Amino acid sequence: MTYCLAIATKEGMVFCSDSRTNAGPDMLSSYSKMHIFQPAPDRLFTFLTAGNLATTQAIVARLKYDLENPDIINLRNCAKMHEAVRYVSQVCREEHSFAQSATASAGIDTSASVIMGGQIAGGDHGIYMLYSAGNFITDSDQTPFLQIGESKYGKPILDRILTRNTSLEDAARCAIVSMDSTIKSNATVGAPIEVLVYERDTFESNHYIRMEEDDEYLRQIKQSWNESINTAFSNLPKFEWEYRSANQTRS
Repeated sequence: MTYCLAIATKEGMVFCSDSRTNAGPDMLSSYSKMHIFQPAPDRLFTFLTAGNLATTQAIVARLKYDLENPDIINLRNCAKMHEAVRYVSQVCREEHSFAQSATASAGIDTSASVIMGGQIAGGDHGIYMLYSAGNFITDSDQTPFLQIGESKYGKPILDRILTRNTSLEDAARCAIVSMDSTIKSNATVGAPIEVLVYERDTFESNHYIRMEEDDEYLRQIKQSWNESINTAFSNLPKFEWEYRSANQTRS
């Protein structure tokens, strides 16, 4: 399994992914699920992948291969983000179709999901969720994030904290807590954790971190979050009968 999420705020975008792949209880390994493309100085794209590993690797390889051919649509010559998203959606559909036909007799699930985010100069930044069928959706002002993989454990904090006005740093911390909550509840999601913070209009990926399980900053985040949750829980309002019982004990 896997867990990846992307967040879009007014200031830019945050991407976060785990690196664990699971082919059975005794077949755990690590593969990066974050892929950063900067095919020209005026654009930057980030892809987060989930699903069949062979299919996602084929999609990424195809995007790289197409960059070598200036006569076809690729990430280097798309004029707008929407055009780039449509191109990548087509690649996803074609690679999934090929994988499906190649493994039809084996009954293997070759589907894959991709979160794509990026910006091309002259346009706004944005994040999109792409499906194997070739269709895609984007985020909204009410839900400024997208998730793929094991999303349920890390969603509550995203719903409570994130808005379009959230700072990039707070959005990144929120993403890390969301990832940690998922890792705590699902053994098939695990470190290393990759985080990319993209500031709009910079077209740079220099705010990238990769955290192993014993990373000091990750340890501090976990400890602080656990302590804060326990403190908040202990301060929850008491039931009416608890107040009565306390008063009787004092009298």
